[in-house]
Amino acid sequence: MASKPLRPCLHPGCTALVRSGYCDKHRPPESARRSAVSQSYRHWYRLKIWTDELRPQQLAREPFCRDCARRGLRVYATDVDHVVPHDGDWSKFVDPENLQSLCHSCHGRKTIAESRAKVARRKR
Repeated sequence: MASKPLRPCLHPGCTALVRSGYCDKHRPPESARRSAVSQSYRHWYRLKIWTDELRPQQLAREPFCRDCARRGLRVYATDVDHVVPHDGDWSKFVDPENLQSLCHSCHGRKTIAESRAKVARRKR
């Protein structure tokens, strides 16, 4: 089996040849954005209660993005979001009143804002 051709490291200005991505010197740290705490409840999103009950029921109840609707737009929702982040609290995770339907871009925007706010709180 042939191996991938060597290419320059993705780090700007680095000429080290690698099979893919970055050289050892410039390789980013392993998933620095996700803490061990968040990893402990990531699997909840694969449980049947989420995949077969909560998520589909929320999208059926509210098929359009809540944030877009506030701006007068009618965009189908693709993501189900927790209004108040559950941060590992099972009761908040499964509470249907704590769920909202969002389009993918609104969900991404909200998630980034929450992540930045968390980082800012930690720095204080």
